[in-house]
Amino acid sequence: MTAAAATVQAFFTERLARQRRASGHTITAYRDTLRLLLGFAAGRAGTVPCRLDFADLAAPVIAAFLDHCEQQRGNSIRTRNARLAAIHSLFTYAALRHPEHAADIERVLAIPPKRASQTIVTYLTDEEASALLTAPDRSTRTGRRDHAWILLAIQTGLRASELTGLTCGDVHLGRGPYIACHGKGRKDRITPLTPGTVTTLRAWLTEHAGQPGDPLFTTSRGGPMSQDTLQQRLAVYAAKAARACPALASKKITPHVLRHTAAMRLLGAGTDITVIALWLGHENVTTTQIYLQADMALKQQALDRTTPPATPPGRYQPPDKLLAFLEAL
Repeated sequence: MTAAAATVQAFFTERLARQRRASGHTITAYRDTLRLLLGFAAGRAGTVPCRLDFADLAAPVIAAFLDHCEQQRGNSIRTRNARLAAIHSLFTYAALRHPEHAADIERVLAIPPKRASQTIVTYLTDEEASALLTAPDRSTRTGRRDHAWILLAIQTGLRASELTGLTCGDVHLGRGPYIACHGKGRKDRITPLTPGTVTTLRAWLTEHAGQPGDPLFTTSRGGPMSQDTLQQRLAVYAAKAARACPALASKKITPHVLRHTAAMRLLGAGTDITVIALWLGHENVTTTQIYLQADMALKQQALDRTTPPATPPGRYQPPDKLLAFLEAL
């Protein structure tokens, strides 16, 4: 086994698992990236992955692999940058173990991430959210369960992984009701619940009757719901709700859209952006600033404040249909 192969193994067992105590999601993401990279590099070198050395993983090979991910595998720029971050993490660790390969490693670390275009987040209006919440058939257990987790997601902004990881013991419905979750990056946080959500969860817990350590939202077989199941159920309800609210037909509804909806509701209520970051569990407040870009009402308020003093605030409205026709000519 070469020095590069031994470094890859030590990177997972020593660096990620022991030194950084990386989460299972991080280890899985890094594993998938390096598995693809080693397969790509081995094909170019005409050897097997365990015989690859640092010369076979030089900067031109890494750059070609990143291009391969975008062009052949159809990865987005964000996914390409995530794969590059995993590679950079490996080579940063390799620099400590193998200073004799410092020149090759430095060239790999110098590969920059690509700039990705920032899209406007998709979220639900109050009318759309109401239509979605009405879609589950609450005369069935499945419908009551799905109504409960959709309502909880819209109110709290929990991630899909956080929703599926909730237990019955995470729900506290006494004085000052809240829900506790173990979030991304091993960050624990608690989120207050509205009276409507409390009523729904209390009814669900009465029906579900699970032990504190049992999953809060379960399948018909009693196991925890998966993130794929959340998405599948949401797609069914979105299609049904679109018949009553046609605006939903143009939106791809995912659990993360429900998270965006919670954030936009908080922003619309005048909540400070730093509080929203804490609410959502964002490590950096700059992540939360995407919601400022999507809030048209906030932008309109800013526009109204810059209106010249002699002009009444608001948008121009033509005084007459005929005049409007003539002005449009």
